[in-house]
Amino acid sequence: MVSKNQKKLIKSLYQKKYRKQHGLFVAEGKKVIKELLEAGIKLHSLFTLDSNIFNVSTSCEYKITEEELKHISFLTTPQIALAIFYIPETKKITPDHLILALDDVRDPGNLGTIIRLCDWFGIKDLVCSDQTVDCYNPKVIQATMGSITRVNVNYGDLKEFLMDKTSVLKVFGTFMDGNSIYEEELSEQAIIIMGNEANGISKDIQRLIEHRITIPQFGSNRKTESLNVATATAIILNEFRRS
Repeated sequence: MVSKNQKKLIKSLYQKKYRKQHGLFVAEGKKVIKELLEAGIKLHSLFTLDSNIFNVSTSCEYKITEEELKHISFLTTPQIALAIFYIPETKKITPDHLILALDDVRDPGNLGTIIRLCDWFGIKDLVCSDQTVDCYNPKVIQATMGSITRVNVNYGDLKEFLMDKTSVLKVFGTFMDGNSIYEEELSEQAIIIMGNEANGISKDIQRLIEHRITIPQFGSNRKTESLNVATATAIILNEFRRS
């Protein structure tokens, strides 16, 4: 059974300020919850239709009904279980490898997909501006499909981060009018910056970029919109790793 206080807590975790206040986030579905548990993310409480699925302490596991799960779930179609986890501490970044940075990416689905791409391409560190959507947003957690456990996501002043790291790493930024990524000399020790879905990379950050790159358009219709930021990230990371 889910108590009134538990329901209140779960619903509050929709919002970033309460996630930050409580140091907690919500995850749903068997696969995502199991990945988080296996990664050693500390469990606060688990609400499940089947108590035989997860090997957790009975003190923090609650057997609930489908109707109760519908009332606490963030999803249109609830997935067998919902869990609350403690937000883990971020790890220090060492500037000796390929780092991805996001300048004001707002869509939870895009961020979740980008975290999965980081996991796939072996990007250990993802640096996000303070304006980028929270990686512990329930929609982001769902979209990562567990990859959040294998990528170190840091938030902060992106300008300060770049000014601190540019002396040791090359900085690449993605633009509509940059040099073709297929002709640019790429580096495995670099920072790649992806910009906001609508406005691209902000002017303050542009000033700190040494190498402006683009994914050239091969289609003949010049009215075609720019690529989705997650799609563009996939192409960019693939080219850096291939090179």
